Amino acid sequence: MRSAQVIRNTLETQISVKLGIDGDGKGTFNTGLPFLEHMLDQVARHGMVDMDIHAKGDLHIDAHHTVEDIGITLGQAFNQAVGDKKGLRRYGHAYVPLDEALSRVVLDISGRPGLVFNVEFVRSNVGDFDVDLVHEFFQGFVNHALVTLHIDNLAGENAHHQAETIFKAFGRALRMALEIDPRMAGMMPSTKGTL
Repeated sequence: MRSAQVIRNTLETQISVKLGIDGDGKGTFNTGLPFLEHMLDQVARHGMVDMDIHAKGDLHIDAHHTVEDIGITLGQAFNQAVGDKKGLRRYGHAYVPLDEALSRVVLDISGRPGLVFNVEFVRSNVGDFDVDLVHEFFQGFVNHALVTLHIDNLAGENAHHQAETIFKAFGRALRMALEIDPRMAGMMPSTKGTL
């Protein structure tokens, strides 16, 4: 099983991530941020990855450091768990609707960090969660997972729905990209010979 465990401790946050990318879609979360936990659960379930994420952060200030550092730590765990990348499909994509909302996520396990984030949320908060932090989570993730990620929200009139379609589509795209292609067995999915 491709898996990793990463612990990140700073003066602002203490994060622990266990990740199994050949999992059953089970998530366990204790972050102090219920909306983020709901979103991470979507990634686990739809990506068929197992995640155990515990975080303590300076939430008395705001959620920024905690959300960003969870993204960073999850990205580090992903980069470790994916291994040598031989035989991977490498690319993944998904369109996911939720009622009036629709998002598209396209992913390349490229070995290079890159985020294109085309999302205009219809309001600034879902409950007490600042939706600007969705971008911060994904920026932290791509910088340390070393993936190229394009996120486009194509429709939506409800910020919760917009966010949920993004995280579900991200999970689905991950699932596709992480699959082992039997026709690529032992081969690097790049003409360069490395990712």
